[in-house]
Amino acid sequence: MDIGDIARETPNKVAVVVTSGATISYGELSRRSNQVAHLLHQAGLRRGDGIVIMLPNCIEFFELAWGAQRCGLYYTPVNMHWTADEITYVIDDSGAKAVFIHASAGALASELAASERGAGMRRRFAVGGELAGYDHFEKAMSAAPTSDPPEPSQGTEMLYSSGTTGRPKGVRRPLPGEEGSFAQSATEAGLRSLYQMDSNSVYLSPAPLYHSAPLAYTMAVLRMGATVVLMERFAPEATLRLIEENRVTHAQFVPTMFVRLLKLDAARRSQYDLSSLQCVIHAAAPCPVEVKAQMLAWWGPIIYEYYAGTEGIGGTIIGPEEWIAHPGSVGKPLSPVHILGEDGVELPTGQSGRIYFDGGPPFSYHNDPAKTASIQNEQGWRTLGDVGYLDGEGYLFLTDRATFMIVSGGVNIYPQEAENVLVMHPQVADVAVFGVPNEEFGEEVKAVVQPLVCADADDHLADELIAFCRSRLAAYKCPRTLDFERELPRDPNGKLYKRRLRDTYWSGHDTRLL
Repeated sequence: MDIGDIARETPNKVAVVVTSGATISYGELSRRSNQVAHLLHQAGLRRGDGIVIMLPNCIEFFELAWGAQRCGLYYTPVNMHWTADEITYVIDDSGAKAVFIHASAGALASELAASERGAGMRRRFAVGGELAGYDHFEKAMSAAPTSDPPEPSQGTEMLYSSGTTGRPKGVRRPLPGEEGSFAQSATEAGLRSLYQMDSNSVYLSPAPLYHSAPLAYTMAVLRMGATVVLMERFAPEATLRLIEENRVTHAQFVPTMFVRLLKLDAARRSQYDLSSLQCVIHAAAPCPVEVKAQMLAWWGPIIYEYYAGTEGIGGTIIGPEEWIAHPGSVGKPLSPVHILGEDGVELPTGQSGRIYFDGGPPFSYHNDPAKTASIQNEQGWRTLGDVGYLDGEGYLFLTDRATFMIVSGGVNIYPQEAENVLVMHPQVADVAVFGVPNEEFGEEVKAVVQPLVCADADDHLADELIAFCRSRLAAYKCPRTLDFERELPRDPNGKLYKRRLRDTYWSGHDTRLL
């Protein structure tokens, strides 16, 4: 459903409430998005063209996304933590004809405005203030009509991968109404059928909208006429308060958020009434078994998990009761799955290998046929690059990313096992495990830990953590050495940029300094 239809039925209903206190009704969101559509049409954009959005979590993000959605455009959200070069690459690669950037990113905006490759864009807009070289968004909007778009048509998001293993790659799908298009309708249908969401639901979104799931899910929630509670940034206790104050019924998290919630002491947790929660969803990264078990004990059997990628080439889903029966699983595949060894031969049940999905919609990386070909084998099966295995009942278990597997003395070691153990230590806030050079064995296991209290980070704690890991895992799977960092390089959605840490050690750095 389009928000215009919802606005006509319930114009005063709250569509979005932001933790800063800003709100927007369906009627106002419809009018404002119409103005965006007119503004873009006046700038010469037509169906199939694209825009880039570089904003923090705010009301204007939805105004722009819905404006593009309602006039048949591709809208590409961009991580404002990227460098100007990374953002310019996305603008250039996507062919965006307009860019919207928040005024708080002044230095970044200046670099983009001076970018040679970005010079061909038709319009640049500053949102939330003024920037040199940019049109003032509010002033431009004030002259735009609030009537329906002149050429109404449905657009869609065009998302880019995070770029942890090279340049980010664009996922460009057919626009709604074209052959092969189903992603938006499938997301909405899934929310209704799997999680029993409807127009009375209240959905908490704590992650940045420039990521795939937060954007796709919040847009689907708005198509249903429900209310989105948008956090400007995740904070554990604030999350509990918002659930209580807004009577949140549904929410989506990533495992690192669960870990931070569990680090709150029991007294603080018990202060909040979470009885309105009907369904909690998590994804984006494997969740340690003990973390999920503790969350289920706290919030009850309402936690659902899915495994998927931005590419949409396959996925799984698992409910709470299924997970309790198959702890650690990400669920049964929605399309046939094949586990292949390094030689490309299919492996038997219980053996780990690279996960390939059979079937699914057509897919390609924008402007990158080589990358598209690299994820597909001779049978036409496609992979997200993850490693895992199937149990005897067909449930999928993730082991790790293939790119981060450690080979030590000819033995394959999956870092996720040690990470899952170490993150449960009460003095650990975050952890990354990866391979570093070893003259005898090729690689050895290294852990880098973000301590809960930096003052506690010393050799004694390092030895304690290694011993803690060895008491729960075979010694060869545990770190031989452990370093500390004040903060690990994660994006706000919880994705760990492990390669940044790993590359430092492979270039010779090896200290235990904060």
